[in-house]
Amino acid sequence: MHNVPPVSGTRPQGTRDEREAAAQVRDMFSRIAPRYDFLNHLLSFSLDHFWRRRTARAFLHILRRPQSRILDLCCGTGDLAFALDRARASTLGEACGVGRGWILGSDFVEPMLTRARKKGQTGHPSVLFAAADALHLPFPDASFDLLTTAFGFRNLANYENGLREFARVLKRGGEMGILEFAEPNSSGFMAGLFRFYFKNILPRIGGVVSGNREAYAYLPNSVFKFPSPPELSALMEKCGFSEVGLTCWNFESVILYSAKRV
Repeated sequence: MHNVPPVSGTRPQGTRDEREAAAQVRDMFSRIAPRYDFLNHLLSFSLDHFWRRRTARAFLHILRRPQSRILDLCCGTGDLAFALDRARASTLGEACGVGRGWILGSDFVEPMLTRARKKGQTGHPSVLFAAADALHLPFPDASFDLLTTAFGFRNLANYENGLREFARVLKRGGEMGILEFAEPNSSGFMAGLFRFYFKNILPRIGGVVSGNREAYAYLPNSVFKFPSPPELSALMEKCGFSEVGLTCWNFESVILYSAKRV
């Protein structure tokens, strides 16, 4: 077991505690929900589709089990849940829709879920959506075979409590995938270019298009304050996970953390 340095959770500017941090994050994402999908694709040059597809493929060994139960947390407008469903359909075949285990997407931002449900009406009958706080999940112990989250874990008000809650609802031997942004470790030209874009260009474009400069100033700040990969990996082990692995993309600025429930 690694020594785990103190880590807490996201703290948007001006918040004093976890309750205020969670409330501000909920309000922020509620306000940008109408432009959220468009900006995700624009600001990532549509690479976010690739990252979600690769995340889904990393768990095909679970998705190919017809009765597997999957929870996608902090699901936003549902893009990772839909990627998981498409990957499962590709490995099981479309004819396996009847009797197939379900995928549940949850988020505590209702305007995001409204858009997810609307998107899911076409081609994703086994993807369901429900409002839930990732730090206080309304599910029994050992309910799921796979738990995923894409670009949402970073927004939790308490990372350790979140991981412990994830471990609680996963079956023993169940797996977790956390897809997140990270500050690139490398010092090459492309990594430097990414840092410049992420700190200076992305917040301006996001602020203008969404009409919410605060939200897109929060994004790079939250990434640069997020635990480093070794810190987060150690915290996962502390909270009941093993076999922690990292897959990096985009000059180490996007990382898929995978782990197994002990």
